[in-house]
Amino acid sequence: MNRYYSIILLLFIIQYTFYVENAHAQQHIYPPQQELWDADSLGNQRAVVLVNKIADQVTVEVEWRNRNVTSQQKVYVVDSTTQNMVEEVLIDSMSPEKGKITFTTSGRKGIFYIYYLPYKVVGRRNYPDVVYEEQITNKTNEKQLRLSNENDVKVLRLEAVDDFNSNKPMEIIATQKEVEAFRAKHRDKSYLVFPEDRDNPIKMKDYLPQKWAVSTLESTFSREVCIKENYTFQLGLWAKDQALKNIKVTFSKFKSENGDVLPLENFTCFNKEGVDYTGKSFSKTVDVEEGKIQALWCGITIPDNNSAAKYSGAVTILPEGQAPTEIPVELIVSQKKAINGGVNEPWKQTRLNWLNSTLAQENSVIAPYIPLKVEGHTISLLGRKVWLGSNGLPAQIQSFFAEEMTSISKEAKDMIADPFSLNILKENGQHMVADYSGPVFKDLEEGKVSWKSIGKSQELEIVINGSLEFDGFANFEIKVVALQDVELKDIALDIPVYKTSSKYMLGLGYKGQHTPRKIDWKWDVAHKNQDGWWLGSVNSGMQLSLRDQHYERPLNTNFYLQKPLKLPLSWGNDNKGGISMVEDGDVLNVHHYSGDRKMEIGDTLYFNFTLLITPFHTLQTDDQWRDRYYHAYQPVDTVVKSGASIVNIHHANEINPYINYPFIATKEMKAYIDAAHERGLKVKIYNTVREVSNRLYELYPLRSLNHEVFSEGNGGGFSWLQEHLQRNYIAAWYVPRFKDAAIINSGMNRWHNYYVEGMNWLVQNIGIDGIYLDDVAFDRITMKRIKRVLTKQGHPGLIDLHSANQYNERDGYNNSANLYMEHFPYINRLWFGEYFDYEKGSPEFYLTEVSGIPFGLMGEMLQDGGNPWRGMLYGMTNRMPYQEERPDHIWKAWDDFGMEGVNMIGYWVSDSPVKTNHEKVLATVYKKEGKALVSVASWAEDDVRIKLEIDWKSLGIDPNKIKISAPEIQGFQPSKTFDVSDQIPVEKNKGWMLVIE
Repeated sequence: MNRYYSIILLLFIIQYTFYVENAHAQQHIYPPQQELWDADSLGNQRAVVLVNKIADQVTVEVEWRNRNVTSQQKVYVVDSTTQNMVEEVLIDSMSPEKGKITFTTSGRKGIFYIYYLPYKVVGRRNYPDVVYEEQITNKTNEKQLRLSNENDVKVLRLEAVDDFNSNKPMEIIATQKEVEAFRAKHRDKSYLVFPEDRDNPIKMKDYLPQKWAVSTLESTFSREVCIKENYTFQLGLWAKDQALKNIKVTFSKFKSENGDVLPLENFTCFNKEGVDYTGKSFSKTVDVEEGKIQALWCGITIPDNNSAAKYSGAVTILPEGQAPTEIPVELIVSQKKAINGGVNEPWKQTRLNWLNSTLAQENSVIAPYIPLKVEGHTISLLGRKVWLGSNGLPAQIQSFFAEEMTSISKEAKDMIADPFSLNILKENGQHMVADYSGPVFKDLEEGKVSWKSIGKSQELEIVINGSLEFDGFANFEIKVVALQDVELKDIALDIPVYKTSSKYMLGLGYKGQHTPRKIDWKWDVAHKNQDGWWLGSVNSGMQLSLRDQHYERPLNTNFYLQKPLKLPLSWGNDNKGGISMVEDGDVLNVHHYSGDRKMEIGDTLYFNFTLLITPFHTLQTDDQWRDRYYHAYQPVDTVVKSGASIVNIHHANEINPYINYPFIATKEMKAYIDAAHERGLKVKIYNTVREVSNRLYELYPLRSLNHEVFSEGNGGGFSWLQEHLQRNYIAAWYVPRFKDAAIINSGMNRWHNYYVEGMNWLVQNIGIDGIYLDDVAFDRITMKRIKRVLTKQGHPGLIDLHSANQYNERDGYNNSANLYMEHFPYINRLWFGEYFDYEKGSPEFYLTEVSGIPFGLMGEMLQDGGNPWRGMLYGMTNRMPYQEERPDHIWKAWDDFGMEGVNMIGYWVSDSPVKTNHEKVLATVYKKEGKALVSVASWAEDDVRIKLEIDWKSLGIDPNKIKISAPEIQGFQPSKTFDVSDQIPVEKNKGWMLVIE
């Protein structure tokens, strides 16, 4: 048994016991405590028993009061003297309350450990599951072992493997006898309310805590609070005898003896009301099933202008059809003032009011974008222009971005051949003609304009509400109302896109590629996260997604199938709908159809869609050459020596230990960032909302919101999750080193408000320079908000987005670039992506799915370091320090050439000054005065020899005074010189960086 765990030192036991007895809601111990034993071999809980008399065997009854113990649970008994497992063990009875166990002692007195929740770990390292071991009946043991004198053994204490696994005090269950006695004591009430301080989050729904069952209900809940503090407390509802419906929570006036009053608007019950992530107020219905417990978290922010005094009031709980319960509450406001509302101490639940934050919801324009300009029915924005037709839909969309994507020209590029049209066909195939009055502009802000148009026919009324924002995002709500019973053959949206603006496509099951001449796509939301497309060229394009009023953002990154898209009632129409594309001359006709249906008078359907007009802004090439990333928590000196200028701090390290909850090792993080800033480095951290660590202080308040914040699921996963959350969650990423077990966020909810506030706090208090996003589970509203707080007061606010390949079964066969395009206006760099095949990927794939260039972004490569030759066509390298071939040698080549200030002319530019004579060997030019760096990369099937075709006048270099050289770059190319007329050898899948000067 020695291989399973180490010898326990007495001093460590004493220290651990102190923690368990004295720290149930204190600040998390960091660095995490060392475990008392190997939990993955023995489980997280044990009883320490003393055998005080020499006997062959002893019987002990252990009252563990643990809801996770089942009648079939196996136990391990270990002799502390020998550290050996006791082989002969007889379990007489097992239940959540207690167990009776007989075991042999080999004639020894002393300490024995009974591990009563052992499990086996199965699954993958970072996605483990545990299976709790069950008893195996041993007939031999049953004959040899018998119940013995219980006076020969004594239970000294119960222990958890560390403080974080402790059940004290709110997960120590009451016995059935205690519950029945408590019921009898309060037989006159069908439900009970237990006031509980914030220090003891209510954790159980199915069991009454012993703490409540053996105590007297408080007649008055009284606590001391500070001025300006965000104070929170709980009310635990026990639906003792019947289900409780539509529970109301009201607050009385809280008055002091001198007449001061705490403002009623400063009180809230987070379970009953709030502000959603879009800034809209909402209310919730709270029901409690019979026999269950519901925690109601209440909050009050003490105003700065209130005097120190005792304020008395009450909170009233009123379930529908029940008598009210009034809880007297005294808030004793001291003269102390809480710093920043107390949010620097999150273990006090002072950040719960962040859930209702509206920080950064204003529609202010974010750099580099410019205010919208409306002239008549035309809306101008950075590099683009939109004309609206009388129906409120785009009549024309223009792009002014130059083909190089490094500037905006005065020359307009029309993107559509005819206006967007909503075509409604009657049952006989005739078009239904509607007269539109519009568009009428409703709101004209610098960051957003909106309008409305109404169309009517004899059979239908069509109301179209549209809006366009400064970044190029447009939203259209099309409401179709039946004025009489009508049978329709189709309701369709038709868009004729010029081929010059639909050269490439993403979505609908197609990877980044040349747009096919014909497409016929059907809905399949159960398996595919597909509801639209992107069509475009490098300097003009648009993304469209079909939706209705019930749209919810699905889960992504391995979890799409657990919460897929909802089929739009309008567009989907019981899977009759779809999208077809057909090339006709210089136009691609895109037809979004819904199929035949009947509408009865008063029926309303929503044919909504969103539109993103690309590109978003010009390429910031100098930032690409200057900002060099180091992806690891390493000493500052190590980063400086690497040549990097920005550090990305992933999670699972000493300063950012827990995934998406960077609020534990804040002192350590700030010290590192301060040291990095002194050396001229910027520091960004990993932090997103797709999943969140089980170490977050607000875990149980968020769980009390039922599934508002955390997704429903089948539970399972790491042992901590199973023993403390039990069920109804989705287990996510797990880090063995820190025992960090995350659970999946439900999607769009109030946790995003907390996220924005948390980002603001990290910028203002810790000094982060930005964030590293590893896939994204929020929408563009939250992205805009975090960009605002990250860039406030001149902070750099850098955001780079990493993505694994989403084109697989678990993720619903979507393209990463298509999935996250709504975030691109606020990203500084793309890292696409893990599980991408850079060897097989076509130039079109690189351009559209990896580089970011058609959207005004630049990117980098992840999987296995990418292909450095092909990457250089798009200005991409890989990341330091993971890959064997690191990018520092390419960085040095950049510096030797002097990349800052170059004019990047990609192979996609029609009049590029340097091309090759081989269609599968492409060249991108980085042009400066008097010289140029030419990047060449091959997609040819074999090694080839190529010649450069150079427009010397356009390049601005005298061909009679030039040399062409390949500087030596380790792992990339040897040193070599070429004449203008030379045939240059290019190996398969490789290339060159050639300097012409």
